[in-house]
Amino acid sequence: MNNNNKVMRKLKLQVQMSIDGCIAGPNNEMDWMVFYGDEKLKEYENRLHEPVDTILLGRKMTNEFVSYWSNVMNKPEDPEYAFAKKMIETPKIVFTKSLNKSEWPNTEIATGDLKDEITKLKNLDGRDIIVYGGISFDSSLIKENLIDEFYLFINPVTIGNGKTIFKDLKEIRKFTLIESIAFDSGIVLLHYEVKKN
Repeated sequence: MNNNNKVMRKLKLQVQMSIDGCIAGPNNEMDWMVFYGDEKLKEYENRLHEPVDTILLGRKMTNEFVSYWSNVMNKPEDPEYAFAKKMIETPKIVFTKSLNKSEWPNTEIATGDLKDEITKLKNLDGRDIIVYGGISFDSSLIKENLIDEFYLFINPVTIGNGKTIFKDLKEIRKFTLIESIAFDSGIVLLHYEVKKN
């Protein structure tokens, strides 16, 4: 069987960001985000996750991610319940050098070279892959030019001395704008693809 025409899976980054390019406050604060209660934005996030069958997380982000969505799963009346179910049921891969075995349900551990592991994942049969963080993991993926599509949800707020994910780049990167959407909360989605040479 000839696999020369095989289409690689896409790796997408979804991230909430401030106008000044921060994704967290100086002490990892996330209380600046304004998307809560924005139904159109939630609908968009649901559509974004539909073609996804794998979630990537860094070690530091995983506890927070799994505990948050597990907590929502215990409240069937919660408006986020259906999305939480997707987050828990979608297979996750945690990138870490400190663990050999997963502490979380429906989760595998990846300990190899980042570029090798991601390339291997992209070449496996399957649907799209999405990464939710954290900060150092996102930065490493960006530095290695492994992300195919960026979904930047720009919140109408500035942080000043917050944490960013593009600071490790040593060269100019160019992107193609696929779509931009202004939501009722004041958030603007900027969806970019990496520009091919």
